[in-house]
Amino acid sequence: MTPPVQQAAHAPRLVAVTDAERLAGYVDVWWRAVDDFTHLLEDLPVGQWSTPTDLPAWDVHACAAHTAHLESVLAGGSEETVEIGVPPHVRGILGVYTEQGVVARRDRTADELINEIRESSTARRTALLAAPPGDASARPAVMFGGVDWSWERLLRNRPLDVWMHDQDVRRAVGRPGGLDSPAAQHTADYLLESLGLVLAKRAGAPAGSTLVAEVEGSEPIAFVVNADGRGVRLDHLPAEPTVHLAMSREVFIVLAGGRRRPEDACVQTSGDAELTARVLASMAVTP
Repeated sequence: MTPPVQQAAHAPRLVAVTDAERLAGYVDVWWRAVDDFTHLLEDLPVGQWSTPTDLPAWDVHACAAHTAHLESVLAGGSEETVEIGVPPHVRGILGVYTEQGVVARRDRTADELINEIRESSTARRTALLAAPPGDASARPAVMFGGVDWSWERLLRNRPLDVWMHDQDVRRAVGRPGGLDSPAAQHTADYLLESLGLVLAKRAGAPAGSTLVAEVEGSEPIAFVVNADGRGVRLDHLPAEPTVHLAMSREVFIVLAGGRRRPEDACVQTSGDAELTARVLASMAVTP
């Protein structure tokens, strides 16, 4: 009989990741995303910068201007307050804030926006490498829009935001790509975590309801609605989930990002048809 000590010796070892290491990983993914995005923008003819994207009232120029705005502020640049009127696509205080950055850059050329993104992100990366944050729960000294985010939330969200707009531009101009990059993996896995909230709160699933999502390129993920009405992650995949979704990474991104409607996306489903429809209709979790 094999002694227990020998069995334990072959068990997988879990290596703890420190806050500093995790945050540094986010910075690396964000930096790659910025580089990919600016190279894409640099390769576009000027005539394509006015191409509409899936985002209401935003064209390619607006996506670049928005990225330039946030990166500039995070690098210590001055805030801009401009009159934007009452555009129907703007919602909430954060929406007004981001639209101001876009409107303030409306007359800037493609080269000016690309240079602003590169210069601001380079300055911010240099600062982050010189004094890397070590406490994920601490608050950054510089933040955009007055939001009360921790280092964890800020650095985890920046690769997502940059890459999502990279994809907005790619779909708009017909240049697919970048779906297997580190930022793509980061974004898909990050957004998959929201499905517990979607199932329990947005779709209103009763306690005991389960959801399994299989998105190409990511590990399958499962959630259950507990007795408190919260969607919590399961450590196993139920054999017969209440809702089962299977789709490509791109389809998941456009649904979770609110870029397309469920009826315009190809999703394989099984289980409770009514609850499935509510889940799909509630999947958009990015602002």
